[in-house]
Amino acid sequence: MEFFWLSIAGLCTIAILSFLYSDNPLYKVAEHFFVGIAAGYVVCAEFYNVFLPNLWRPLTSGTDYWLIIPLILGIALFTRFSDNLGWISRWPMSVIIGTYAGLAVIGFASGDMVLQVQASLIPVFEPVTVSKFSGQPSLLNFLQIFRNPLFTLGLISVLFYFFFSIEQKGALKHVATTGTTLLMIGFGAGYGYTVMTRIALLFDRFYFLFVEWLKVAA
Repeated sequence: MEFFWLSIAGLCTIAILSFLYSDNPLYKVAEHFFVGIAAGYVVCAEFYNVFLPNLWRPLTSGTDYWLIIPLILGIALFTRFSDNLGWISRWPMSVIIGTYAGLAVIGFASGDMVLQVQASLIPVFEPVTVSKFSGQPSLLNFLQIFRNPLFTLGLISVLFYFFFSIEQKGALKHVATTGTTLLMIGFGAGYGYTVMTRIALLFDRFYFLFVEWLKVAA
């Protein structure tokens, strides 16, 4: 029985990979198969992990009557299927968008912007790096001395690239060009990281096909 389900998974994997050749009916079947299973899984997971423990059980036990408000808003979402009452669904939709927008702003401000600003506020020169190099002379310890100064110069040059209040010419143009170069390096590193992540997923599928399913490789 286990080999049967492994064969189903293996055939679905081959069907999805067949899109690399062309858009074919086999890929369409696997695509619809995946979307259907994913949608069903998400509905069941949300029902048992979110709706029942966070809304239905507290409401029916009489401990949190205010939960009747999200229940009504949730039911109002289904008025979207009615031509006459569809306007009611705009109210719960506005609550959802407003809530998630507020949470996203707070999460971005605390998780990205504030942390990045804190990480950027470092001393330009750390005497401890010189002491470490004096005690243990090595190339790595020598490069550690220039880590903070280079980071500070790179940060200033990148920020200056977005400073358009004065004309960037002469020496200032070189600073802006340095910032542009560092930005391109950062974007390239991010793109390379994304590509490597996708390649790792591809190798994981090959490992499943040839090792776990067909067992033609070890």
